[in-house]
Amino acid sequence: MSIKDSYMKRNLSLLILFLCSVAMQVASAQTVVLDYYFNHESHIAADGQVKRFHYMWDDTTNTGFSKWGNEFKAQGATLSYLATKPTIANLKRAAIYIIVDPDTKKENPAPNYIQKDNISEIANWVKTGGILVLMANDSANVELKHFNMLASRFGMHFNNDMQNHVLDDAHFEDGAVPINNNSVFKTAKKAFMKDVCSISLSGKAQPILKATNGAIIAATATYGKGIVFAVSDPWLYNEYVNGRLPMGFDNDNAMADITRYLLFKAKKH
Repeated sequence: MSIKDSYMKRNLSLLILFLCSVAMQVASAQTVVLDYYFNHESHIAADGQVKRFHYMWDDTTNTGFSKWGNEFKAQGATLSYLATKPTIANLKRAAIYIIVDPDTKKENPAPNYIQKDNISEIANWVKTGGILVLMANDSANVELKHFNMLASRFGMHFNNDMQNHVLDDAHFEDGAVPINNNSVFKTAKKAFMKDVCSISLSGKAQPILKATNGAIIAATATYGKGIVFAVSDPWLYNEYVNGRLPMGFDNDNAMADITRYLLFKAKKH
C-alpha cells in the first residue's frame, strides 16, 4: 500500500469515527415536547392575520418560550411540540412533556379540555419513565377543572386562589420566592413568580417551592418509573428571563436549574 493510500485510508477511518460519534449524539439527544393542543391561543397579528402565540418555542417576544428552549438546546436537548391530543404512541419520542396553561373559553372559543382518555394516556406514559411538567396560572387565566383531573392523578391540586399578587413594576418584591437548600433549584436564590395559585398535595407529592406566606407553589411526585413536576405559573416565559427583572432576582439561573434537573431525571429514567 502506498503512503498516499495509507493516508487516505486513515482519514476515511477518522471520518467514519466522527460521523458515528455525531450519530450517537443525535440519537441520544433527549426530546422535549411542548404541548400546543391544550394551550392553543391565537390573536390578530400586526399584519392582520390570525396567528398562534403564547408559550411557543419559536415565539421570541415576551410571550414566548424561546429562551427556555435555547437553554434546553444548550444543555443538549432537542425541541419538539405536540399539536394533537397526547397518546402513548406520539409521546414515545418524548423524554419530557410540558403542558402549560390550558385554555379557557376566554382564550380560545373552542378549547381542547383535558379528558379522561388523555389522562390515561399521559399517566401510562409517565409510569413507563416519562417526565411530565404541569404549569398552571392564577385561576382567572387557566382552565383548572380539567387540568386538576390530570394533576390529581399524581397527588396534586391547583387551588382556585391567587398568591404573590403584583400590582405593577414598582412592587416586584411582592412576587419574590426565596429558594434555600433546594433539591431542584441548586443555584438560584430568589425567583420571581407573580399572580400564581397554590398547590395542595397528597400521597407521594412533595413541595419544592413555597411563597413567603408558606403556600406551596411548586411540587414534584414520582409515579411509576416517571416524575411529575408541577408549578403554579408559566413563569419561565421570555418576559421574566430576559434580564428585565431587578437585581437580586435570578429567574435565569432558576431556568437553567430546572432544565438541568428535568434532563437529569429523564436520563435516569
